[in-house]
Amino acid sequence: MKPPRIYRIVDGILVINKPKDWTSFDVVAKIRNQLNVKKVGHTGTLDPQATGVLVLCIGKGTKLCQKLTGLDKEYICDITLGAASTTDDAEGEITSVSDAAEVPITTIENILKEFKGTFEQMPPDFSAKKIKGKKAYELARKGKKPELKPVEVTIHQIELLDYKWPLLKLKIHCGKGFYVRSLARDIGEKLGVGGYLTALQRTRVGHFGLDGAITIEQADEKRVLPMSAAKVSI
Repeated sequence: MKPPRIYRIVDGILVINKPKDWTSFDVVAKIRNQLNVKKVGHTGTLDPQATGVLVLCIGKGTKLCQKLTGLDKEYICDITLGAASTTDDAEGEITSVSDAAEVPITTIENILKEFKGTFEQMPPDFSAKKIKGKKAYELARKGKKPELKPVEVTIHQIELLDYKWPLLKLKIHCGKGFYVRSLARDIGEKLGVGGYLTALQRTRVGHFGLDGAITIEQADEKRVLPMSAAKVSI
């Protein structure tokens, strides 16, 4: 019989720069083992293909998870126009839009203005949204159409960084619950040419930015920030 595992007592916050091809759960599991701590939670899922700021809560810091999840976030994303995806990103089955023609930049700029503010957004079929206890992506993978409902979301700022057909690069400052994949899909639909997300980097969660993030390999107890660094109360 194995003796019970003795965990270290570490409480606080760890800001990780998540690499591509890691799930948020992969990062949580790795950090839990690397620091030898019992409780680790994250404050907002990043898809495997996404990179950037993933704020982890360690030990008693997990009490802050819910409040930190609600913080504003900032992203830089690449969108490919002229095609659509079953998952709204490059992971799905891609279907080209046969009559899609290059869209003038002025049209792009006008469409982007329509997304600034608060509006209802339909989550992707391949998302972790739950329907009667089942995650939407579990149903979608079985070929079933999840019965999702639109969710109220907010874009505080949306900036066009670059555009060369069919590639569009944006910077987005948004509120909680926002899906950048859905934005890519919806921009493509409004333009009538289709669109899907091809790259995503989260550059900020609340006041936690990339400049203060560390790699998974760099993570140790000395890198854990105190709970007061969250600047929110439990």
